[in-house]
Amino acid sequence: MISLSVVVITLNEEKNIGRCLHSVAGIADEIIVVDSQSTDSTVAMAQSFGAKVISSEFLGYVAQKNFADAQASHDWILSIDADEVLSPELEMSIRQIKLQPAFPAYELRRRTNYCGKWINHCGWYPDKKIRCYNRTKGSWKGEQIHESWQLDGQLSAVGMLEGDLLHYSYHTLSDHLKQIEKFTDIMARRDVELGKNAGICKALFAAKWKFVQSYFIRLGILDGYAGFQVCLFSAFATYIKYSKIRQYHQFKKEGKEY
Repeated sequence: MISLSVVVITLNEEKNIGRCLHSVAGIADEIIVVDSQSTDSTVAMAQSFGAKVISSEFLGYVAQKNFADAQASHDWILSIDADEVLSPELEMSIRQIKLQPAFPAYELRRRTNYCGKWINHCGWYPDKKIRCYNRTKGSWKGEQIHESWQLDGQLSAVGMLEGDLLHYSYHTLSDHLKQIEKFTDIMARRDVELGKNAGICKALFAAKWKFVQSYFIRLGILDGYAGFQVCLFSAFATYIKYSKIRQYHQFKKEGKEY
């Protein structure tokens, strides 16, 4: 039977961390929380669950998660975000693989709760992600906000765990708007540094296509009003990203800070 380290990175997650750690308490042989200097009660709450808390300035998602994995005592890791919870079925699946894992890594299906409603379409479900893995077989890779855990070398076989990872993402529409502002800025700056530009037609047509794709092709229409909001905001985010790329590219051309 393998020992499992549950690893979480946090920053001001007092609203979420208790629910998250309660859900993993039955399968974790240890809990590691790497905290980016929270100013709320995140650390105290994590410690109340017996977690080992390590303070670290935020290094970027990829570097932070690799650093967090390195702090674990065991090679097998369950990496979970503070706003995520194991469903009972997923907890049972993890208990089973702890007896004798057949793969070096396992994907989980993530189901998102949006303003109180579960989203089953829109391209948001099933949101498959490798979150349970033997850390000696791979590492976190990718860009600032598109990180993923990947197997090294020639290894390719990945298992699938039954049950959902429940993601409590946005409690209000304002939460979604704040994240759109944050993520579009990161992506736009990255693309401009890579020499990319975007015209107004690109921004308009990409946003329109994003809505059509999410709402009709990926059946967001079946998720009711919440699905409509998800698809509309996704299209808006696409428009904002390309508009920022256009603006920042012009700033760079003119030698202005952005």
